[in-house]
Amino acid sequence: MTLTKEMLEAHPGPAQVDRDLLARCIDECLACLGSCTACADASVAEDDVAEMRRCIRLCLDCADVCDATARILGRQTEYTAQTAQAQVSSCRQLCAICAAECERHASHHEHCRLCVEQCRRCEEACSAVQEAIAG
Repeated sequence: MTLTKEMLEAHPGPAQVDRDLLARCIDECLACLGSCTACADASVAEDDVAEMRRCIRLCLDCADVCDATARILGRQTEYTAQTAQAQVSSCRQLCAICAAECERHASHHEHCRLCVEQCRRCEEACSAVQEAIAG
């Protein structure tokens, strides 16, 4: 059991969304935050940095949205399904866009290949939560 799952289970209120799905999504968002931040930083150090500009921007945006998503999903008191749905949808979409951009560079930048993998895992986790919220 992850710390995220333990924290969700320790909440005294009733679960509005399956806590296993929620914990997985939060953990994937936090991993994606780290992956995208590291990818953006590595991209800045590449010789072809000018060609990496869009990738850097999308990685930084994705990291910020993943951070916000993890934080919003972790808050269970006075849960509002519409807010969670909108945030998870935004995160899922940005992860897909970021993964597609990193995929363009994955054959010559290992950090982009790794970032693609994490963005796809986060996208899948967000999709599962989005479906659960829609119910």
